[in-house]
Amino acid sequence: MPKIVATFQVVDVERWLSFKEENAALVAPFATNVTTFVALDGSNNVGMIMDVHDMAGMASPSPEVLATEERHGVIRPIVAYMEK
Repeated sequence: MPKIVATFQVVDVERWLSFKEENAALVAPFATNVTTFVALDGSNNVGMIMDVHDMAGMASPSPEVLATEERHGVIRPIVAYMEK
């Protein structure tokens, strides 16, 4: 199971963090062991590390996932890195 690091911007970091449990549930169909990060420079850059068991699901989010991301303040694109 590959480990993925995803980085992206959000409208408001505190708003995004308020959905931390919901974010984990959102990716649960394709990933586990989710850890969130915020930039130390005070910017709106954030990241997540997760173990992905469904790469296709991760790469092609459903309309529901996209709508939830928007509600959470996620600004696309999301840049993903895979452990090698």
